[in-house]
Amino acid sequence: MTAPPRKRRKEARPSELLGAALALFVDKGFAATRLEDVASRAGVSKGTLYLYYANKAALFKAVVQEGIVPVIVENEAIAARHTGSSFTLLEMLLHNWWTKIGQTDYAGIPKLIVAEARNFPELAQFYYENVISRARALVGACLRRGMASGEFRQLDMETAIDVVIAPILMLLIWRYSFGCCQQGESDPERYLQIHTELLRQGLRQLENESQV
Repeated sequence: MTAPPRKRRKEARPSELLGAALALFVDKGFAATRLEDVASRAGVSKGTLYLYYANKAALFKAVVQEGIVPVIVENEAIAARHTGSSFTLLEMLLHNWWTKIGQTDYAGIPKLIVAEARNFPELAQFYYENVISRARALVGACLRRGMASGEFRQLDMETAIDVVIAPILMLLIWRYSFGCCQQGESDPERYLQIHTELLRQGLRQLENESQV
């Protein structure tokens, strides 16, 4: 007796659609990704896709909301309960971001946003408000905490935030752009280790400064 065809669970489809969308957004960019290609990759009809997402912008926002924003929320929770040194907190935040985003396909989203922000300002604004602004606020709070306790030297806050974040952002962008051109594979862990050590030395309050 032939077994009846296996039915796919309806509730599984959104995650399948988001996975397919992420892969295509990272590979092709936002402009070149077509909804019919997303549906085909997920194994559903285009009509099924429209049951969940009204358009491509909504689909992209859902990818960010489901895959990247939860890491921001997790880091906010880490910061809220941390009671140790501010540099240890900064390390934890950067490490968690790299583990949950940098080592996954979501690492391609920052490069996509940088490349297409001018052409899709609504998406850029959405990403800025939901990811960039909150990430900067986290790093800023950590730096202020360290400066207030005397663990960190006094620095211009906005510039210091940029200096902490920019190398991580560059690592992600390089991976999905010029990484294919360089000879041999890069070593992200070594890169991050050096970045962390430079931050440790650069942020540290010097003895002669603490006595001023």
